[in-house]
Parts: sequence; structure tokens; C-alpha cells
Amino acid sequence: MFDIIVWGGAALSMAGLIGLIWCILRVMKARKANLTDDELRAAVQGVLPWNLASLFLSVLGLMMVIVGISFG
Repeated sequence: MFDIIVWGGAALSMAGLIGLIWCILRVMKARKANLTDDELRAAVQGVLPWNLASLFLSVLGLMMVIVGISFG
């Protein structure tokens, strides 16, 4: 049973990592587009909730891996 928690946590961590990479690429694209300061700020503010959600998902997955290893 704890193997499922470990592998599920690893999958959540990978999903969070993919989300973080997507956020980085999105902001890099906005920076290369030579936007004005206000437009760049709006683009970054649009990515911020996705960034926080991805970070939370990654941390949650790592916590699941630690719990699964500890109790397994």
C-alpha cells in the first residue's frame, strides 16, 4: 500500500515540476517579447497563481513520498 503512496507522490512531484517549468518558459517568452513594464507585470501576475499551485503540488508530492518511505 505504501508503494502506491510513494509512486503517487512521485507522480505529483513530477506534475508540479512540469508546471514550474511551464511557468518559467511562459515568463521567459514574455520577457523576450519586449513588452512594456505594465504588460510584463500583467503577464507575470497571470502566471503567479499557476506557479504557486505547481509549487504546492510538488511539495505535496514530496511529502507523500517521505510518508510512504517512512511508514513502508
